[in-house]
Amino acid sequence: MSDTTTLTPPVSETSLETSTPVPYRDVGTYLRRTARHYGPVLALYGVLKLIGFSVFMYLLDSDGGFRTRNPRFGGGAHAWDVLATWDGWWYQQIAAHGYHPALVQVPGATGLITLEGNSAAFFPLYPATMRLVSDATGLGLYGSGMLVSVVASFAAALGIYAVTARFGGRRAGLAAAGLWAVWPGSGMEWSAYSESLYIALAVWACHAVMTDRWLTAGVLTFAAGLNRPTAVALIAALTVAALQTLHRRRENLAGPWIAMAIAPLGLIGYLLWVGNEMGDLAGYFKLQSGAWAHSFDYGKHTVDVFSSVAVGHFDYLSAFPFEDTIGVAVVLLAALLIPLLIRLRPPAVLTVYTLLTLALVLGSQQIFGNVSRYLLPCFPLFIPLAVKLRTLQLPMLCLLLGIAAVASGSYAGYVLFEAGVP
Repeated sequence: MSDTTTLTPPVSETSLETSTPVPYRDVGTYLRRTARHYGPVLALYGVLKLIGFSVFMYLLDSDGGFRTRNPRFGGGAHAWDVLATWDGWWYQQIAAHGYHPALVQVPGATGLITLEGNSAAFFPLYPATMRLVSDATGLGLYGSGMLVSVVASFAAALGIYAVTARFGGRRAGLAAAGLWAVWPGSGMEWSAYSESLYIALAVWACHAVMTDRWLTAGVLTFAAGLNRPTAVALIAALTVAALQTLHRRRENLAGPWIAMAIAPLGLIGYLLWVGNEMGDLAGYFKLQSGAWAHSFDYGKHTVDVFSSVAVGHFDYLSAFPFEDTIGVAVVLLAALLIPLLIRLRPPAVLTVYTLLTLALVLGSQQIFGNVSRYLLPCFPLFIPLAVKLRTLQLPMLCLLLGIAAVASGSYAGYVLFEAGVP
């Protein structure tokens, strides 16, 4: 089987993505075909994720350290309570009480942390969705947040399948969905964090660009911009793809222009609102820097981490040896996969999105151990590996992914939540 693949999928891969209306009498047939086509994707992802999640919960319960910690900082009465701590606590506060943006100085503070933490550092879409689901179902904020994340993780799996299948067919798409379940950082997918929702929006926005559905792409990117600040990479990728389309076709197309106009409004709108409420248009960035020591330093901290870990030292800012070692491995893996991705000649939207996400993450000062979490949105990196894995028979593919799923309970979940600070 050739390593060089085409972006034009076989008919069997796209028959369910057609925009042709389905006659009422054929709805049942269409639903059965859809279930047969996408059911294995959902089943594979769900089983692998459940394996990893179960191992993760077992490790947390066996260690038991969470029982003695503050419920806000990695503690709780049960192992699953840990999933809604740290950032998850902030999201629940926003869902329950809304925002109160402010830049409040810590009295007498002169070091890296000079401002009190404030909920304005966390974007609004995920907590708003959490609140909406809670009001509609009565599940409570914790249960609603978990429900949103789990459902979004399955939506992301379908999107990753759909994008990857355009390169290597159904088997490659299945492999990519499986990789999404076991990738480093995938422990965040079933937690009260915003990652799954953001990645679901991002992958389907990229798919919409690849299939010339520009209004859909613009709306999804707008929503992603309300969910995470790194959506700037998705906005830039959509813009490059739209300009490329306009240049190539040399037609007066409205779709790309509308998408480019809509895409940045969520991100820009939230940043401007926060700045206005704080009385400082740069307030969001000052809060991130002063309260969480997160800032763009052009890669200085990343270089410091690599040069230290390479010689077995862990004396840099916010060092967590186990977590950081996995982070270094993830960055090296990404560096190996990028040339393989480019060799497949993917659409510009995937290339720009991936490279800019990497640049934003590695160019920032932050808790380096969280790199495996922050790079989880780089789903196009799954594509070249999935294309290689498609040559395996399905039982062997499932066996390899199953082994990775067991291990992921540690490297993708436990290490983030228990050996570091997610």
